[in-house]
Amino acid sequence: MEVPPPSPPSLLLLLLFLISSPSTSMALLSPQGVNSEVQALMAIKNLLKDPHGVLKNWDKDSVDPCSWTTVTCSPDKLVTGLEAPSQSLSGMLSPLIGNLTNLQNVLLQNNNITGTIPAEIGKLSKLTTLDLSSNHLYGGIPTTVGHLESLQYLRLNNNTLSGPFPSASANLSQLVFLDLSYNNLSGPIPGSLARTFNIVGNPLICGANMEKDCYGTAPMPMSYNLNSSQGALPPAKSKSHKFAIAFGTATGCISFLFLAVGFVFWWKHRRNRQILFDVDDQHMENVSLGNVKRFQFRELQSATDNFSSKNILGKGGFGYVYRGQFPDGTLVAVKRLKDGNAAGGEAQFQTEVEMISLALHRNLLRLYGFCMTATERLLVYPYMSNGSVASCLKAKPPLDWATRKRIALGAGRGLLYLHEQCDPKIIHRDVKAANILLDDYCEAIVGDFGLAKLLDHRDSHVTTAVRGTVGHIAPEYLSTGQSSDKTDVFGFGILLLELITGQTALEFGKAANQKGAMLDWVKKMHQEKKLDVLVDKGLKGGYDRIELEEMVQVALLCTQYLPGHRPKMSEVVRMLEGDGLAERWEASQRADSHKFKLPEFSFSRCYSDLTDDSSLLVQAVELSGPR
Repeated sequence: MEVPPPSPPSLLLLLLFLISSPSTSMALLSPQGVNSEVQALMAIKNLLKDPHGVLKNWDKDSVDPCSWTTVTCSPDKLVTGLEAPSQSLSGMLSPLIGNLTNLQNVLLQNNNITGTIPAEIGKLSKLTTLDLSSNHLYGGIPTTVGHLESLQYLRLNNNTLSGPFPSASANLSQLVFLDLSYNNLSGPIPGSLARTFNIVGNPLICGANMEKDCYGTAPMPMSYNLNSSQGALPPAKSKSHKFAIAFGTATGCISFLFLAVGFVFWWKHRRNRQILFDVDDQHMENVSLGNVKRFQFRELQSATDNFSSKNILGKGGFGYVYRGQFPDGTLVAVKRLKDGNAAGGEAQFQTEVEMISLALHRNLLRLYGFCMTATERLLVYPYMSNGSVASCLKAKPPLDWATRKRIALGAGRGLLYLHEQCDPKIIHRDVKAANILLDDYCEAIVGDFGLAKLLDHRDSHVTTAVRGTVGHIAPEYLSTGQSSDKTDVFGFGILLLELITGQTALEFGKAANQKGAMLDWVKKMHQEKKLDVLVDKGLKGGYDRIELEEMVQVALLCTQYLPGHRPKMSEVVRMLEGDGLAERWEASQRADSHKFKLPEFSFSRCYSDLTDDSSLLVQAVELSGPR
C-alpha cells in the first residue's frame, strides 16, 4: 500500500525539524513523517481534561514538541520531562506514555487524575522521578514498576491504590525517596527499598501500634507480614535474641578496632599538620544521599585553582562560592562553608544537603555533589552561565520584557513546588533577585536554600533568628520571627518589583536615603496611575503596559501587610499566567474599602534603624554570581 505524502505545511515543519536536529529526528519519525513522541503526548492529552488550558498549545500536526508547555526536552530534542503539577487535570493517564522512552521526570501530582497506573510505564528505563501523588488513582501498582532501574524518587501517596507492592521492586537499587502513604496497599513491602520512606496510612500494613515503623530516613527493613500476630513464636524469638547478642558483641569488637585505628590516623595527621584532607568516612556516616556524588577535597581544590580569589562568584554569611572546572571540562559552582567545624556551618550543610537532594524541579537548583572532611564542608552545584537575575538586571544590554516575565513565572513555579508539592514543605526565607539564577536559556532557577527551613506540619513555624535581606523581609517575620509560606510570597512580590524597576530593594533604599522604600514608592505610583515611572529605563518603552499593570497588581497582592490576605504561590502562578487576577484584585479592593483600616505601615519606618552592616535582626546573604 502506497503511503500518501505529508501535506505541504507538515512537510515544511518536517524539513525544519530535520535541519535543526537530523540525527535524532530520523529515529523518531515514522514513514508518514509523524513524530512518535508527538503521537504519545497527544494520546496523553486526549485522555485528560484540561480546565485551565495548560495543554492548549499541544498540536498534533507538530513535529517538535519541545516548545510545548509542561514538556522538557534534551539538547537532542528528545522529550525528557512531563511536568504539570497542580493544574486541575482530570481524566486518565494514557498507556502510550510508555512510548516516551526518553522520559526522566514525570510530575503530575496534585491533580484529579483517575483510573489505574498504566503497566506500560515500566518501559521508561531512564525514568528517575515519578510523582503521581494526590490524585484519584486506584487499582494495583503495576509489577512493571520493578523495571524502572534508574528510579530515584517515587511518590504515589494520597491515592486509593490497593494490593501488594510489586516484589520485583526490590530491584530498584537507585531509589532514594519512596512515599506510598495513605492508600489501601497490603503487604509485604520489600525491605530497604529507599533511604527515606513513608507508608503510613495503609491500614493493612501499618496498624496503630506499629505506625512508628512505617516512616523514616535511614535504611531499615520495611517488610511486614499481614498474618503475623502480636506475639512472636518463642523459639524464633529466642534464636533472634541470641543472634542479636552475638552480632552486637562482634560489632562492638570491630568498632573498637576501628576507633583505635582511627585515633592513630587522626593523631598522625594532627602531628604532621597536613594542609589537604580527603573525605573523612567518619563524617560521612551522618549523610547518605543516594546518587548525589561525594567529592574529595583535593578534587574541588584542583577544580577551583586552590580556591583562587579570581574564581569567586559570590559570598554570603556562610562562605564563598567559587567557579570550578573538572578535568573533563564540566563547569561547577562550589560553595565552601566558612569554619567547617562551627555548629552553624554544619547545620547549614546538613540542611542544604538533605533538602536539595529531595527537591526535584526544573526551576530549582539541583545539588550535584558534596564534600565533608575533618575541617571542610562544601557543596557542588551546576554552573549557571548567566549568573543571577540581580547581576543580569545590571548588565548591558538589559533583560528584555519577555525574559523578565518568563523569569517571574519560572521562579514562581519553583516556589510553588517548595510550598505545595514538596513533602515535607520548604520555606526559602530569602527570595530575591540575587538568589534566582539563570541557565543557558535564561530559565529561572531558584537557588540558595541555605536559609530555608523544613515546614513540618507538627511544628509551630516559629524560628529563633530572623534571616534574610533588608527590603525583602515580610513585616510579621521581622517583628515576631514567625515565618510561613506567606513570608516567601512577600519576598516574591518584592522580586517582581525588582524585575520591573531593574533595581534591588536595598539599592533603591540607598538611593532614596531610606531603607525598604521601594514598596511604599510603588504603591504611591500605582495610586497616582504613573506606572511608567516604575519601569527600568533600560527597556526604553519596550514593554506591554497592560502586562505591566498586571504584574504590579500581582506584586501588591503578594506584599499585603497581613499574611492571611496574600495569595498562595499556586494562585500567584495562575495570576501570572493570566487566570483569576482581575477577580482577585477586585476582591482585594472591595475588602479594603469595607474593613477597618489597619495602622499605616511604612517600610521606610520599618527599616529606618537598620544600616548596611546590621546583624542584630537580619543576616543579609548575597550570592549574586553564577552558582
